[in-house]
Amino acid sequence: MSALRTLSLGLSLLFAAAAALAQQSSPPPKPEPDVLIFTNGDKLTGTLVRATDGNVVFKSDMAGELTIPFDKVKELRSSGNFSMLKKGPPSKTNLVGQGQVNVADNNVTVTAVPPVTLAIKDVGYVIDTPTYDREVHHELGFFHAWNGAITAGATIVRATDNITSFTFGMSLARLSPSVDYLPRHTRTTLNLIETYGKATSPVIPQTIPPSPSPVVTKTSIFHADAERDWYFTPRLYALANAAFDHNYSQGLDLQQLYGGGIGWTPIQTEHQQLDLKADIHYERQSFFAQPELDLIGSIFGEAYRHDLPHKIIFTQAADYVPSWNNSQAYSAMFTAGIALPTWKRLGASFAVTDNYLNNPSPGYKANSFQFVAGLTYAIK
Repeated sequence: MSALRTLSLGLSLLFAAAAALAQQSSPPPKPEPDVLIFTNGDKLTGTLVRATDGNVVFKSDMAGELTIPFDKVKELRSSGNFSMLKKGPPSKTNLVGQGQVNVADNNVTVTAVPPVTLAIKDVGYVIDTPTYDREVHHELGFFHAWNGAITAGATIVRATDNITSFTFGMSLARLSPSVDYLPRHTRTTLNLIETYGKATSPVIPQTIPPSPSPVVTKTSIFHADAERDWYFTPRLYALANAAFDHNYSQGLDLQQLYGGGIGWTPIQTEHQQLDLKADIHYERQSFFAQPELDLIGSIFGEAYRHDLPHKIIFTQAADYVPSWNNSQAYSAMFTAGIALPTWKRLGASFAVTDNYLNNPSPGYKANSFQFVAGLTYAIK
C-alpha cells in the first residue's frame, strides 16, 4: 500500500511539473487590437502609432498607416504603453503620464496611477514610451542613431609603370531626436576622405637621353571635417565646426580651421534639403615651401541633397573661404556626387571634387580636381 501511495504521489508531481512547463512554454496571449471609432460611426482596428500636431497616426490591419485629425476621432482605445506630453517643446517637464491611452469626449486619458486626462487641444505628443525614454528623457549614446555611408576604391597597375591608388571616404550624420516627428535639437556631421597613390616609371635605357633614375609621382589628398548644429527653430541653427586638409598636389602640408557661425534651411521636404551656412573662424596654413599663415576668415557655403526615385541619392556642396587679414589667402571647394543602391546596403558611388587654393606653394597648381568611383556601404 505504501508503494502505491509513493507511486501515486510521484505521478502527481510529474503531471504537475509537466503542466507548469507547458504553461511556461506557451506564448503569452496576443493583446487585443486597438480600436478607433470615427465621428461618423466607422470603426478601424489595428495599432495606435502616435499622436502629434493635432493628428492621430493609426496603423490599420486593412487600410495601412493612416493620419487622422483628432476632430474626426470619436473614440480610441489602445493597449500599448504611451507617454503623453502637453503642448510645447517635448521635454521631461512636459510629461503628463504614461500608460494605455483612451480618447473620448474630446479628451485624452492615460491610464496611469492615478489616471490623467487632458483636453485634446492641450495635447502636444502621444508617443510610445520606449521612444520617449530614448529621444526625450535620455541623451543619445555616442554610437546611437548615426546614418551615412563608407566608400572605398582602388586602382592597381603592374606593367612598365607601377601604379597604386587607394581612396577611402566616410560621411556620417546624427540627428537628435532621431525620429522626424519630434522637433530637432541638434545635428552632428562627420566627413572624411583620403586619396593616396604612387606611380613609378623605371629607367628605360632606350630613351634618348637615357632616364637617369626611376621617376616617382605621389598623390596624397586628405580632408576631414566635423560640425555640430544647435537648432533655435526647425530651420535656423547655430553651428561649431572644424576642418583639416592636406594636399600634396598643392604643396599644402596641413590646413586647420576652427570656427562657429549660423545656418538656415530654406528648403526642407520629404525628398530634398538645402542648407545655407556662414561662419567666422581661425585658420592656420602650413606649406612645404613657404612660411605658415595665421588667418581670420569665413566660410560661405551651401549643401544640397535630393532623394531621387529608386533610392538614388544626389548630393552637392560648395564653399567660398575668404581671409579677412590676407586678401590673397582665399580658397573654394565644389563637390557633387550620386549614390546608386545595388544590393541590400551595398551600392556604387560617383563623385567629383574640385579644390581651389589661391596661394599654393611655389611651383604647384592652385587647382586640384578629383573624380572618385567606388563601392559604398550604407550605415543605418
